[in-house]
Amino acid sequence: QVQLVESGGGLVQAGGSLRLSCAASGSIFRFNVMGWYRQAPGKQRALVATITRGGSMNYADSVKGRFTISRDSAKNTVDLQMNSLKPEDTATYYCHARDTWLDNHWGQGTQVTVSS
Repeated sequence: QVQLVESGGGLVQAGGSLRLSCAASGSIFRFNVMGWYRQAPGKQRALVATITRGGSMNYADSVKGRFTISRDSAKNTVDLQMNSLKPEDTATYYCHARDTWLDNHWGQGTQVTVSS
């Protein structure tokens, strides 16, 4: 059974930084793609950043240049470094993974709140 556990959320002032981490149960290379999504109150869940097994990265336009996704295969983690945070980045952030059978797996979410 796949488990994804997020950590690192919190409250930060605008312009500050946070680093989110997603720990997977087992090797992250069994997933075709992993990434981060976010959902703000009253809005749909939206892609933030993804990284494929081959290392290709993709970012939402709203976070390009501010957020960086990375992975550590030794720790089986995928991290999201968030810099220059804005109040509009406030949301619950979810770790996502899609395995080779194209099944989607989600973490429980971690709250990020950016104050102005």
